[in-house]
Amino acid sequence: MKTTLCYLEQEDCYLMMHRIKKKDDINEGKWIGLGGKFIGNESPEDCLLREIKEEINVELLEYVLRGVITFINQNNYTETMYLYNATKFLGDVDLNCSEGELAWVCKDSLMNLPIWEGDKYFLEKLIKGEPFFTMKLCYNGDKLIEAYCNDEKIK
Repeated sequence: MKTTLCYLEQEDCYLMMHRIKKKDDINEGKWIGLGGKFIGNESPEDCLLREIKEEINVELLEYVLRGVITFINQNNYTETMYLYNATKFLGDVDLNCSEGELAWVCKDSLMNLPIWEGDKYFLEKLIKGEPFFTMKLCYNGDKLIEAYCNDEKIK
């Protein structure tokens, strides 16, 4: 499966979604950025722009592909996620979302939220403004068992 994930940035905060509304959600109870699954022959940018428009009704004006993350789960699940950061958008963010509760969260508070363990590795890189990277996060269910960044083992 291919997906996008975007962290909209404003005043040292990221727009985060607390996934508490959707049934049978793999991310249930977690805080994540915005995005979703590719449809048809979408490019990563097509998917990103569509998902952001659907979820919060804004048009992204400035966004950067920051990394590509491969998630592997021992339950025979593999996902390739294109990770973006956006700093400019047109429109007022609609905080009413059918998938979860939205909130602007200060960067220095992110690691205290219930997030996926592997997300901490790529969020740290986003916050520090590090250049493009690739990452592989290997899970057994909800437990992160291995992590690699640019082919170097980090867990």
